[in-house]
Amino acid sequence: MTYWLFKSESEVWSWDQQVAKGDEGEQWDGVRNYQARNNMRQMKLGDLGFFYHSRAEKEVVGIVTVCAEAHPDSSTDDPRWECVDIKAVRPFTTPVTLAMCKSDPRLVDMVLVNNSRLSVQPVSEEEWKIVCELGNTAP
Repeated sequence: MTYWLFKSESEVWSWDQQVAKGDEGEQWDGVRNYQARNNMRQMKLGDLGFFYHSRAEKEVVGIVTVCAEAHPDSSTDDPRWECVDIKAVRPFTTPVTLAMCKSDPRLVDMVLVNNSRLSVQPVSEEEWKIVCELGNTAP
């Protein structure tokens, strides 16, 4: 199992919209950063990810799973861009803010803490457990 974090501005694509897609899920399209794209190319079916509202809220609000591995991004004709599909698993009991992550010394090396601009990023197993603990949510 590999863990990830998917960032979205809530006014563009929110947790509620993700949940509404049900088991069908939704492609995580529109990513135009090579590092983020390469992260998606590494994902496997069943990998878990945090759904993170960026911009105003800056908080982890839910857990998603990869339901389709990397494939061409349908939002462009440019063959360089690929995406995965994700579906909602469960909401966080208590959202975990960026400030909470930055203030927890156990998360000092987390990509979110050090490179908060990367839209799709890896999360270590230990970081996964800590963030779930902070959010009173089962890992």
